[in-house]
Amino acid sequence: MSIVAEYTEILGRKFNSQAAAGVNEVFQFDLEGELFHLIIADAKFELVEGEHQDPSVTLILKSSTLKGLLDGSVNGMTAFMMGKVKAVGDMMLATKLPQLFPA
Repeated sequence: MSIVAEYTEILGRKFNSQAAAGVNEVFQFDLEGELFHLIIADAKFELVEGEHQDPSVTLILKSSTLKGLLDGSVNGMTAFMMGKVKAVGDMMLATKLPQLFPA
C-alpha cells in the first residue's frame, strides 16, 4: 500500500467536514524525505503524492509521529516543542489539524 493510500484511509475515518467548512488550505507533509500534500477545500479533503508548489504549511516529521498525532497518543504541541515536528509556513494553521482530524 502506498503512503498516500495508507493515510487516505486513516484520514478518511477521522475527517470532520464541519470543521473544514470554509477552509481552503494545503498541508504538505515531509515524512523523512517522502512528500505528499493534503488539500482541504469545500469541506472535503484530497491527499496527493509529491510536492505542492505553494503549500500553506509544510510539516516535517517521522511517519510514527504523524500516526501518533492522528491517534491521540502524541500531543502536537509537545512534539513541536521537542523538535519532533517542524513547521515551515503558516505554523498556526498546523494547530487546526486536530480539529480537522480528531483523534
